[in-house]
Amino acid sequence: MLKAPSKTKFSRAAGAAVAFALLSSGAMAQDAPQPQVQPRAPEITAPSAPALPTGEGSGAPAAESAPAAAPSPTGAAPEASAPATPADGASNAPSAAQPGGTTPETAATPSLTPSPTDGTATDAAADAGIPLGTGSAEALAPEALAIPADTLPHDLSPWGMFMAADMVVKGVMLGLALASLACWTILVVKAFEIAGAKRNANRALRAIHSAQTLEEARVSAGNRKDPAAFMLRAAEEEYQRSEAAIEDAGGEGVKERVSSLLGRIELQAGRRLSRGTGILATVGSIAPFVGLFGTVWGIMNSFIGISESQTTNLAVVAPGIAEALLATAIGLVAAIPAVVIYNMFARSITGYRALLGDAGAGIERLVSRDLDFRNLRRGGLRHRQAAE
Repeated sequence: MLKAPSKTKFSRAAGAAVAFALLSSGAMAQDAPQPQVQPRAPEITAPSAPALPTGEGSGAPAAESAPAAAPSPTGAAPEASAPATPADGASNAPSAAQPGGTTPETAATPSLTPSPTDGTATDAAADAGIPLGTGSAEALAPEALAIPADTLPHDLSPWGMFMAADMVVKGVMLGLALASLACWTILVVKAFEIAGAKRNANRALRAIHSAQTLEEARVSAGNRKDPAAFMLRAAEEEYQRSEAAIEDAGGEGVKERVSSLLGRIELQAGRRLSRGTGILATVGSIAPFVGLFGTVWGIMNSFIGISESQTTNLAVVAPGIAEALLATAIGLVAAIPAVVIYNMFARSITGYRALLGDAGAGIERLVSRDLDFRNLRRGGLRHRQAAE
């Protein structure tokens, strides 16, 4: 009776030992250390993901992923999940091991959002010819955008703009420059000519006023070739030609002929002195319009250049417009002095004609005086003859 219970107890103890051994082997298999797998080096990419949570939050995904790697109750489950578990552990290991390391990296990552002024600065750098690279931020500094004057693509001096102008605009500029040169040449020549003519006319006028007869005035004037001296000689010749008719026809006809002759000489002298002033009037009237034509032509070429370059940047447009406006400037430079010189000469020639008019009036008085004294001599002779 005592052996049966002992066998029963022994069998129960053996069964408990076997069950404990089985349970211990399963727990040991579950708690066995996972084989360490070296993680593959991550690729260097732009940090486009949002910032990772710090502190305890970073370990939460690793803790949640642990149940997914738990072995199934069957015996094959641990073997099947064993290769996959290291990969999950390796992928989650950095997050769990370094909870605070992600925060500095996230904070140190520069913002990739472009500022509103980046496009404007980039366009300005491209227009200025500054290459854009990794150091474009330094290249876009105001000091870098300042281009020295000696490195400008266009020479904006008058000569440089003339050389860069179109052939038509160059022709307009050359024509206006020659017209301006002609105006200044006329100024120099006519100034000396008018001054000399006025000086001779004043000298002849003084001789006429101081003379008592036409012959005396003609001798005082001499053989000069100025119009006033020529008027004296012409009046004396006409008087001598009409001397035979004076006895019978009187002196009225002589006065008319001398007055007509002096008027023609005065008109010819004024016309001769006005020679060349027509160029001044022409240049003064048409030079601005010729310059405007050159400006219009140059602006047309500038617009064509804008359409070809497909840009409205002032660095490209301004030189062509400046070259075009230079034609108008040259036209004004030629026209304004021409008008001033023409008005000055017109007044001077009018004054000279007035001097010739005074000289002609003095000559007519001398002719009339000679005729009167001639009549007196004739009357005295008749009285003497009658008395005898």
